[in-house]
Amino acid sequence: MRKTFIKALAATAALALAWPVAAAVAPRLPIASFEQLPKPLPLPYDESANADAVVAAAKARAKRSHKLLLIDLGGNWCLDCRLLAGTVEQEPLKGWLDKRFELVTVDVGRFDKNLQIQRGYGITGRLEGVPSVLVVDPRTNRLINKGHVSALSDARSMTPQALADWFAQWAK
Repeated sequence: MRKTFIKALAATAALALAWPVAAAVAPRLPIASFEQLPKPLPLPYDESANADAVVAAAKARAKRSHKLLLIDLGGNWCLDCRLLAGTVEQEPLKGWLDKRFELVTVDVGRFDKNLQIQRGYGITGRLEGVPSVLVVDPRTNRLINKGHVSALSDARSMTPQALADWFAQWAK
């Protein structure tokens, strides 16, 4: 009896340890290339928005709904940013992301605007590229994807499915 209990306890502990690192699986996208995205591509960044206010509001929504916060730093001039924006609007990815993340876009101009947002998460100096995506735990305000924020800055060299898969590695 005691051996059975210890084995069951060990199995439960192993599952509990594995749970946080188990990545979510991204949905399969119906498009294989960016050429299949609707044109014109979106202009996702509100250049006149108060970045501090929109990020604070998104963080509050994420916290209330037990989602992660995604902060997309970029500019409407950037093709990679616009490809990312067009891809995240595709179903079933849009619905999948909406269940797991609260997404907010922040215009960084030509790397000279709203820099306080990135600094708030320990990113000093110039961004390596855009889009830069911050995955944040809104409960602790901790940057989850440290070292990977500019991974999508060359989105055009990826496929739409690779973008979806990138998000999946950070999803709960």
